[in-house]
Amino acid sequence: MTTVKQLVEVITQGIQEKKGQEIVIVDMQGIEGAICNYFVICTGNSPTQVSAIMDSVEDMARDKAGEKPIRVVGEQQAQWIAMDYVDVMVHIFLPETREYYNIERLWEDAKVDVIPNID
Repeated sequence: MTTVKQLVEVITQGIQEKKGQEIVIVDMQGIEGAICNYFVICTGNSPTQVSAIMDSVEDMARDKAGEKPIRVVGEQQAQWIAMDYVDVMVHIFLPETREYYNIERLWEDAKVDVIPNID
């Protein structure tokens, strides 16, 4: 049985595998009205990279944690792909889309971890 924290780590590895940038983990446990326990947010530099990150996250979560998303939206345009793992929501953005929606600012009282980019 994989814990939610382990799932977040596996998802982060999937993002890093495809060189996703600006990874932010928003811990929303204990925040009233939160739709899940964690948001994992990252940026890909092109629609192709955004799609590749999604595939990598899906593969790693399945292979290492035995988890599959219950829903994935945004695959067609690949500007913002959201993957719903119930307790963890993964958001993969193009830079300008991420800047526009700025979703990490919605939960200012949440604990935010910024993961350094791997070059």
